[in-house]
Order: sequence, then structure tokens, then C-alpha cells
Amino acid sequence: MTKNLFNNENAIYMGSKRNPKNCSIGIFGVNYDGTCSFKPGARFGPEAIRQVSSCLETYCPKLNKDLEDIMYVDFGSILIDKNDSKSVIESVKSATNYLISRRLSPIMLGGEHSITRGAIEALVKKYPDLILVQLDAHADLRESYIGNEHSHACTMKRCLEVLPEKKILQVGIRSGTKEEFEIMHNNNQLVNFCPGGNVHELKQALLPYSKSPIYLTIDLDWFDPSLLAGTGTPEPGGFFWNDFEEILKTLKGFRIVASDIVELSPEIDKSGVSSIVAAKVLRSLILSLENMQ
Repeated sequence: MTKNLFNNENAIYMGSKRNPKNCSIGIFGVNYDGTCSFKPGARFGPEAIRQVSSCLETYCPKLNKDLEDIMYVDFGSILIDKNDSKSVIESVKSATNYLISRRLSPIMLGGEHSITRGAIEALVKKYPDLILVQLDAHADLRESYIGNEHSHACTMKRCLEVLPEKKILQVGIRSGTKEEFEIMHNNNQLVNFCPGGNVHELKQALLPYSKSPIYLTIDLDWFDPSLLAGTGTPEPGGFFWNDFEEILKTLKGFRIVASDIVELSPEIDKSGVSSIVAAKVLRSLILSLENMQ
């Protein structure tokens, strides 16, 4: 079945297996940026993350954990029809279902943010009480954008439509329409979090969901452009590595069942720093997810 879903002939994330036997976490990429509305290039994100990962250490002193102690598989990137955004989402759904059937916790590498809907659709069948935690610069709550309801600017709206609990916590959003901010405020889904700030509000927002399965979606434009310039829609006033570590620390003890990292456009940042940050985000997720399942 993997032969029909994935292309694994290219780079592999450091320390990953190709065979899922005895693994607890599964990685796959989605090389897609078909609804990009500013700078394209997110389709190169998964490969860039894999290629630069060899420059990182497997050990994280902050978490006091080592990738060498964890079994995780990198399936490569899924085979998609890049001209049909709806079919891409269906392909993501099929790939996520495959990982779930193998009892693997999925980590998806984008690609653009529209792909999250497919993973959510698959996961709610196993976890009907699934909630979504979003790190992002943008609200992504539009009904449609440039005539496409499957645009990356609509992805949280589409996810809410399939989440049975209709619950999303949007952390640190700093850009969107007036209507989007009204929706977030009216539904108590916007979690205020400032660069260098404390995580008290996030802790409070998470308390009712101490036993709920959580999907963590990370749009890399959540980070400040001065740290991560390689993204299609950069937004000033963002966050830094210590902020991300505080978020992960806060999520410790909650049940993260799957995650994604999206919107890396590596060609925009010729220094390669953005790709390295993204690869380090993935390392932190693997090390964290291993104890959150």
C-alpha cells in the first residue's frame, strides 16, 4: 500500500527508519503550494527539512532527550495531483489513515497550510473528541479566498467544519480580517500570547481539555521573519525559539496525537536558516510527541 501512496526515493529526516516496524511516530511530506497567494515555494519545504537535518544533533539539552532513543519512520512525500486542491486533501487523508492503521502518530511536513484539513478528517474518525491547537500568524478562517474554499487562507474554517467538538485554540494570531478576529473573540478561540510573554492564558484555555486528544498545527510564519524569513506570507511581530519551547513545555502532560509543520518556503531564505529552524521544530516534536501519545 505504501508503494501507491508515497515517494521515498529522496532525502530522509535524520535518524528515521524506512520500515515502520516497531516505530511509534510516522513522518510524511506533502509537496504542495497550489493555493499560494503571495510567494510560492512551500512545495520544496519537506525536502529542505530533510536535507538540512543532518546538521543538527540528535540530542536536545532542553528536553534532555535523544532521537537515538526513539523509533520513527519517514515515509517520504505522498503522491499528489498538484492541479487539484481537493484531491490533495483527499490524498493527505488517505496517507493519515494509513499511518493510523499502523498505530503511528502522524507528523506531516508541508507544503502549504490547506493540507491540514485532510489530516483532521482522518483523525476525527479515531478521535471524535479531537481539538485543534494552531500556532500561526494568520487566522485562516475565511469562507473562501480567490475563489477557492480549499485555500490555505481558509484551512481553519474547513477544519472546524469536520471537528465534532468544533474547538480550536489559536495561539498568537496577529493578522486577519476584522470578521476573522470577531469570530475568534466571539468563540473564545483566540489565545493571547506575546513574544517573550508568559503562557498563563494558554494554560487556562487548555485546562478543560486535559484528557482530550490534540492536533498541533504549526504554520512557520508564527515565528518572526527575523528568525524565519523563508515563508510565503511573513508577518512582523512574531515569535522566537524560546517562545516555541515555552509552548511545548505548556503542552507537556496533554495528549498530542498528531501534528504538522507547514509553510516553509526554503528558496526565499538562501541562508538556509529557515530550513534549519523547521528541522529543529520537527526534532522537538518527535521528542515531545513520543511521551504525549
